[in-house]
Amino acid sequence: MMVSLSFKWPLTSVSLSFLLSLLLTLLAVSTLAQCQHNEPTSPRTSDGTPFPWNKIRLPEHVLPVHYNLTIHANLSTLTFWGTTEIEITVRQPTSTIILHSHLLQIARATLRKQTGAPTEPLRVLQYPPHEQIALLAPEPLLIGHRYTVLISYAGNLSEHFHGFYKSTYRTKEGEVRVLASTHFEPTAARMAFPCFDEPALKASFSIKIRREPSHLAISNMPLVKSVTIAEGLIEDHFDVTVKMSTYLVAFIISDFKSVSKMTKSGIKVSVYTVPDKINQANYALDSAVTLLEFYEDYFSIPYPLPKQDLAAIPDFASGAMENWGLTTYRESALLFDAEKSSASSKLGITMIVSHELAHQWFGNLVTMEWWNDLWLNEGFAKFMEFVSVSVTHPELKVEDYFLGKCFDAMEVDALNSSHPVSTPVENPAQIREMFDDVSYEKGACILNMLRDYLGADAFKSGIVQYLLKYSYKNTKNEDLWNSMTNICPTDDTQTADGFCFRSQHSSSSSHWHQEVTGVKTMMNTWTLQKGFPLITITVRGRNVHMKQEHYMKGADSTPQTGYLWHVPLTFITSKSDSVQRFLLKTETDVLILPEAVEWIKFNVGMNGYYIVHYEDNGWDSLTGLLKGTHTVISSNDRASLINNAFQLVSIGKLSIEKALDLTLYLKHETEIMPVFQGLNELIPMYKLMEKRDMNEVEMQFKSFLLRLLRDLIDKQIWADEGSVSERMLRSQLLLLACVHKYPPCVERAEGYFTKWKESNGNMSLPTDVTLAVFAVGAQNTEGWDFLYNQYQSSLFSTEKSQIEFALCMSQNREKLQWLLDESFKGHTIKTQEFPRILNLIGRNSVGYPLAWKFLRENWNKLVQKFELGSPYLAHMVLGTTNQFSTRTRLEEVKGFFSSLKENGSQLRCVQQTVETIEENIRWMDKNFDKIRVWLQSEKLELL
Repeated sequence: MMVSLSFKWPLTSVSLSFLLSLLLTLLAVSTLAQCQHNEPTSPRTSDGTPFPWNKIRLPEHVLPVHYNLTIHANLSTLTFWGTTEIEITVRQPTSTIILHSHLLQIARATLRKQTGAPTEPLRVLQYPPHEQIALLAPEPLLIGHRYTVLISYAGNLSEHFHGFYKSTYRTKEGEVRVLASTHFEPTAARMAFPCFDEPALKASFSIKIRREPSHLAISNMPLVKSVTIAEGLIEDHFDVTVKMSTYLVAFIISDFKSVSKMTKSGIKVSVYTVPDKINQANYALDSAVTLLEFYEDYFSIPYPLPKQDLAAIPDFASGAMENWGLTTYRESALLFDAEKSSASSKLGITMIVSHELAHQWFGNLVTMEWWNDLWLNEGFAKFMEFVSVSVTHPELKVEDYFLGKCFDAMEVDALNSSHPVSTPVENPAQIREMFDDVSYEKGACILNMLRDYLGADAFKSGIVQYLLKYSYKNTKNEDLWNSMTNICPTDDTQTADGFCFRSQHSSSSSHWHQEVTGVKTMMNTWTLQKGFPLITITVRGRNVHMKQEHYMKGADSTPQTGYLWHVPLTFITSKSDSVQRFLLKTETDVLILPEAVEWIKFNVGMNGYYIVHYEDNGWDSLTGLLKGTHTVISSNDRASLINNAFQLVSIGKLSIEKALDLTLYLKHETEIMPVFQGLNELIPMYKLMEKRDMNEVEMQFKSFLLRLLRDLIDKQIWADEGSVSERMLRSQLLLLACVHKYPPCVERAEGYFTKWKESNGNMSLPTDVTLAVFAVGAQNTEGWDFLYNQYQSSLFSTEKSQIEFALCMSQNREKLQWLLDESFKGHTIKTQEFPRILNLIGRNSVGYPLAWKFLRENWNKLVQKFELGSPYLAHMVLGTTNQFSTRTRLEEVKGFFSSLKENGSQLRCVQQTVETIEENIRWMDKNFDKIRVWLQSEKLELL
């Protein structure tokens, strides 16, 4: 990115020489930025001076100990200036200090040898391709000595969602107000102050923020004092932080209001939000207090800061960010209104708050050494959501949804373009690509599998040991496994040399059927190789033959990767519902049952990260079980059978007819996860058809889906009643019915919409039915326009989200194009909503060509706004292309992305979408005619 030369100073009295040096620096930075893509082998600055360091990672010659930051932002000119004093310690002799700086104009840098000593100037060299600056000292720095580096600099508030950036909101009266907030993870602290911006280079921070009297500043630590610097200018001094990574630093300058409560241990918890929405802060506040108390108890480690703030930021790209002591959130991820917010919003807010608070231990207190082990932060936080919320909010029944995370992870992990949980990364774009379903969801799933294997208490004592040992430090993958080394599955086991030994007398029916296992050896098979195993089960009398192989989409034959996993298998049978266990460490093995069985179901509750194929009549037995008395096995087991059956269709192990036959039992299903899993498998089938003009079969398939679920749809009441899962199920079923023009649903929704419109949007609709009502209302121009007007004035995230969804369901191409244009501009619809709008239109049967065209035409601007490698960009690529299933579209996608060269062709999401389209083509060629014939079969007449 070019640095803007139209730079305005937030302070009036700046010396001429200072401005001159700044202008020269600006010119240098601008020129350098143009050369970024043409990186020389031996780095040189813009004027040809050799840059003294050629690696992306910083050298270890000097280490930061403490930062003194002073930041002054001008919210009128959208600029800021700062001074950074970094106390460093020298580990190896050097006269060069290399650190990070990105899009900052360095005015001056000096070095002080000890407190009170005079400063000496440092020569500053900049190398933008690596986002680095070099400070050259006149003489070598001495090992073991401490020095202070002082840097004066300036910058523009970012117009995007990272670094120190501008955010705006509109008051009820229509006034637009500006605030400034930070989002530094993974590599954007360097956009706010020059720093050693790597997670292992931890230091403490003293932060001072200058602001106008009408504003409020908050940061990681509590305010110590405020000093009036000049008329209309106040400097807030915040307490010194604990030792932490740069990406966790945070500060916000705004006019937010807050509500607060204390935890039992005396931690002050506050929620900050724009003034008009402060009455929506209470649910998150109560949840945060409860969750913080839970974590202190669970980890047996006190939360180390005196306060925990949760701030809702009007412009925010991701869901939330775990800055230590000042977690930041998208408004929809934090604000809840009892009347307007949906059941799924309540569940989502609770999970996100629990995720960010888990990070205060996993990530903040103990941090991964480098981004290749990001999963140690994110997998753990995702996993702890379920551990914590199942205890603090039992009514939400979060444990029911965990397996959905594993299915999401498997979707990308089944592709050749997947990566191991722990995988090497170096540059910022590669680092951003690590923020994906493999790091989060797969990370959580393998931790859940390990907890199931070790037992909850043993697992907990292992992670507490890990947190205690590495507090305020950084870790690698193996440090976690070493902390678990002397922890054994909870039954008759002893440890010796880090291995768990089974006692000879343990009963084989209830324990792991193996003698020895090391946690590290076992878990390395799950973190150091990509993908997951397919377990094939063949029953011969009492003998159960087990075989493992690497499951990978893209071919009917098994890939010869040679991967083997240590798989903790669990199973139940027709004769015993107590969970049996077997640790499979070899390619094949056999276990012997006490007696012959009618059916056997492996991966009980989907606690293991693997899928299962049943040879011979194994699938027929399980399909018969579901059609007879499906409640004999749990709803999660039923959902996993649906998922596994269709995964097996993809690799030619099971016929599409058998998988579809299995779904027929859903006519009698009432639980959320099996129904949702059925929809997750069936809806994409007609979505592929929509994009290939296969109208006749597409309509027959939609009709079959409605008939399959009609009884359950008819049972739904149009009111907000029941458990969270019942309400979420109701919302989705009514939406499905109305979108597919099921007359009883459409008539009722139209009636509701008419009344709501006549009340000028003031009538209170049941939240659970609102999505269906709005989706029907948006189908004509008058209804669409009315919804959009309501969207502009609404203060409620759920309502805005529901309207946004409905607007994107329109069949009017002009309306859809207008939505893309407006959300991208960001004036009336915030740009943070653009990725979702693009994806929704990319799924719309008339809108998908518009979305794909928009992505191509605006690619460079999208990269600038959302950053190369970011999860938002990945979602947009996949959302607009991964339901294509023709060779013409495949060539179009390949051609476009390969033309981008280093501006996108190398992205993992591009490889994923190409693989997925190839798989879609293969799948449709193989299965489409079979589906057409199956839809004519007599068994469907019974529906």
